[in-house]
Amino acid sequence: MNPKNDALDSTTPATMKGVHLVGHGGLDQLVYCEDIPTPKPKKGEVLLKVLAAGVNNTDINTRIGWYSKQVTGDTSTGANQGYDELDAATATWSGSALQLPRIQGADVCGEVVSVGAGVSSRRIGERVIVRTMQQDPYTKKRFDCVTFGSEYDGGFAQYTCALSDEAYVVNTPWSDVELASIPCAYSTAENMLHRADLKSGERVLIMGASGGVGSAAVQLAKRRGAYVIAVAGITKHDDVRALGADQLVARGDNLITAIGADNVDLVIDLVAGPDWPQLLDVLCRGGRYAVSGAIAGPMVELDIRTLYLKDLTFFGCTFQDPIVFSNLVSYIEAEDIRPVVARSYPLTQIHKAQTDFLNKGFTGKLVLVPEI
Repeated sequence: MNPKNDALDSTTPATMKGVHLVGHGGLDQLVYCEDIPTPKPKKGEVLLKVLAAGVNNTDINTRIGWYSKQVTGDTSTGANQGYDELDAATATWSGSALQLPRIQGADVCGEVVSVGAGVSSRRIGERVIVRTMQQDPYTKKRFDCVTFGSEYDGGFAQYTCALSDEAYVVNTPWSDVELASIPCAYSTAENMLHRADLKSGERVLIMGASGGVGSAAVQLAKRRGAYVIAVAGITKHDDVRALGADQLVARGDNLITAIGADNVDLVIDLVAGPDWPQLLDVLCRGGRYAVSGAIAGPMVELDIRTLYLKDLTFFGCTFQDPIVFSNLVSYIEAEDIRPVVARSYPLTQIHKAQTDFLNKGFTGKLVLVPEI
């Protein structure tokens, strides 16, 4: 073991380049800096040299304060300029004010370059991915959780620290960029399928199927033997079909006409918005609905009679049991899933990457690479 080593390795620079989120608002709140003190691993932590970091909705939502109940529009609203008179204390998913400046970046692939007290030095040199949604280390209550890149500094920098237990070695020939596309999106998708207990032979409807979480959900649902109905922009149908979707529906089409009423066992939703009531109409009696996003808007109209008369079950999915990420690593190593990276950018181009992300003109994930 290594009981005392909490200092930087002699080859690690004292300062690093990275992106500071300095406040809630537009892209101007993301400031590229070249003199950020390199973090030192505390007890139980590892220091990672960041090899690549994915772009996610949660990073943008936190930047603009979209999680605040003051905001009722879709995730693109305010994405470039932010919102006026936003209460910072309610602007995060956790409901607590963000500690600023913050280095965001929920997705990380990195190399262990130093370890803190209590962590074996044998970890140095390992290539790892970091679990995005983590158990709160202070309360240990099941649904108390923290997000890498939100409650803790994340991957939009040359170096970051992570709890050793949350940094998972993955034995795979995938590139750093490919691995960095996995943690947030794929764990979110796997968690919804896990919580809703999708079974082989069931029919699952996946909304937003061309995005990072949606494209992951298509693959993960097929891995479980489900019949996958995917909703995506028509120009992306070939991409989503290649991931394993059995049936494609164009975004904006009437779902009842396209699929049929009472014809789906499970809905995986990342979209919500004005068309949301159709999702309950296509669910069969006893069907399940799992949600972990609302890119088309969080305010929906629910006829409570549909919920109880059809015996539906709803799953709100944020917290993840540890087995979700462990299983995900095993799927990668078994080649049960594959990464879907649309393009990568140098970290200096984070504004462009987030703008492209919001324009949704791609299938899969966008990834940032720090300057070496």
